[in-house]
Order: sequence, then C-alpha cells, then structure tokens
Amino acid sequence: MNARRGRIPLSERVYRSLQRDLAAGVLVPTERLGEERLAETYGVSRTPVREALARLYADGLLERHADGLYPYRPRVDELGDLYELRIVLEARGIQRLPADAAPDTAAVRRELETWRRIREHPPEPGAALIAADEQFHTTLLQAAGNAALADALSAVHARIRPIRALDMPTPGRIAAMADDHIVIAEHVLAGDFETALRTLLAHLTSSRAHVLTRARRALELTKLARAMRE
Repeated sequence: MNARRGRIPLSERVYRSLQRDLAAGVLVPTERLGEERLAETYGVSRTPVREALARLYADGLLERHADGLYPYRPRVDELGDLYELRIVLEARGIQRLPADAAPDTAAVRRELETWRRIREHPPEPGAALIAADEQFHTTLLQAAGNAALADALSAVHARIRPIRALDMPTPGRIAAMADDHIVIAEHVLAGDFETALRTLLAHLTSSRAHVLTRARRALELTKLARAMRE
C-alpha cells in the first residue's frame, strides 16, 4: 500500500482490507492476528495495523484471548439469538408498512432489478454475495421508514457475517435466495405485505438453519485445530 495514494488514510485502508478478509474467511479463525505478520501481509508498518485492529475489536469482529486477538466466531446459541433478533427487526419493518408508512418504492425496485440480474447471472459465493444479501434486507427495512431499525439490523449483520463467510452456498441455494428476494420485493411493491412477510419469515428461517449448521461445523474444526496445537 502507498500512503500517498488517494485521500483515504492508511489506517482506514488497512481497516477495510482486514474487514474484507475477515468477511471472506481469508484470516483463519484459529490463528492469532499478530501485528507484525499483518503488517508484512498488507505492506505497511505496525501502527496502522494496530489502529485497524482496535477498530475491528470495537466493532465486535475480533475477540481477545489470553495471547492476543483472533477473528470473532459467535457461539451457536448466540447465533440463534442474533437470528431471532434479525427476524423481529425485519418482520417489524414489513408489519409497519400498511399503517405507518409508504415504502420507498424506488429503493425496493432497484433491489428487485439487482436480484433479477443475480438470478440470471448467479455470482460465485463469497463476500460480494453476502454484501448484496445484506444490502437487500437493509434496504427493505430502510424502505419502511425507520432508520433505527435499519441501523440495528446492520449491527446484527456485522455479528453474523464471520460465520456466514465460512458458508459456501450451492448454486441451488443462491437461486433460492434470489427467488425469495424477488418474491418479497414484488409483493412489497404490489402492497401485498402479508405475503411479503410470510415469504420473508420462511427465507430467514431457512437461512438461520444453514448458518447454525455451518457454525457447528466451524466449532468442531476450531476445537480440533486447538487440540492439535496443544
């Protein structure tokens, strides 16, 4: 990295790079995030790495062990609680539409077109797909007119993302995700909020099951890796 390139501070670029690599699962959850090694990896000094790690820890994306910082991995029971919160937030967004707000139809329509393109040209699983999925759900909640709900959902996404990044959905699951998003958006635009809510709840319940299964597998692998080190 070149500190003179662009106007983004070096520590900010390191922060974004680490954030991206955490989401993509590039950083192994069982390896300590040492400043010296990361500085070498990203081609910078230890100072911007130290600042970036402090921010990521504050974001809840890292956890502190006795020997240093590691990528955050939620407990299985914690993931279940986070998904329950996610379901409450997103359901409330749709529930308030008929009585309390008119949806931001332009934003929902843009998401509808995005997911129609994704259905026609499915991307590879990875950070970009996760980001697109999070964007859809956040936009849907923002369209309901309550920014606080959308902010809370963004915080939940950040906590779930490390485990989601370990999941490699099949082409069938990617197609099902696109279909669900399209159906939800179409029914919101048509004013059929009851069907939109029913589809959303089924979609989130399915996602929760997949993520919890992946979390259990990741936990087993983490325990195995630690046992081999001891």
